[in-house]
Amino acid sequence: MNSVDPRRRLLELAEASGTSLSALSAMLGRNTTYLQQFVRKGSPRKLEENDRRKLSAYFGVPESELGAPEEISRPAPAASRSAASVASHVAVPRLPLDASAGQGAFVGEEVPVDTIFFSTRWLRAQGFDPGKLSAIAVVGDSMEPLLRDGDDILVDHTPRPLHDGIHVVRVGESLLVKRVQTGAGGKIVLESVNPAYRPIELSLDEVEVVGRVVWKGGRI
Repeated sequence: MNSVDPRRRLLELAEASGTSLSALSAMLGRNTTYLQQFVRKGSPRKLEENDRRKLSAYFGVPESELGAPEEISRPAPAASRSAASVASHVAVPRLPLDASAGQGAFVGEEVPVDTIFFSTRWLRAQGFDPGKLSAIAVVGDSMEPLLRDGDDILVDHTPRPLHDGIHVVRVGESLLVKRVQTGAGGKIVLESVNPAYRPIELSLDEVEVVGRVVWKGGRI
């Protein structure tokens, strides 16, 4: 009989690898709260076989450690990521939201569609908390040549005092990526890099700062 608590074991593996439960849920193609509810609330009661198999291969552990009966538990595939390899990288959720470098994109549902792996060492060297990062795509040309249409950007959601820099912000129902500058009289100025776009000046209560852009990636 398997005496390993699969919920506790999953949490241990996630913490050891520096990978959030929400990112692992996204890897499985699930809602971001899926594994959080499994670990914290016991719902679902057990992992589905396909999910268990993917997590077993990801962490390089037998399925029995994640709730499979001993008699059907498979050893971790030889080609799977080793524990050291898993711990060396963090899966950051890629959200299906368009941070518009233009007139503004409608904010959609924040359910990850993919993940991007980043070096744990690099993230720590930059002072980033992996659990407070997400990746989203840029749409439009107002931030060119700094950010181009189709680029992926890494957004740091860590709460901190607002400083000038490139940020993702919500204005009404639109999501924008702009150079944010604090103006006089409690105003915020949203500036584009492309000179064809004029600055937007708004009051603080009209803008929600989603996060600071800390990395970009895209095709050459």
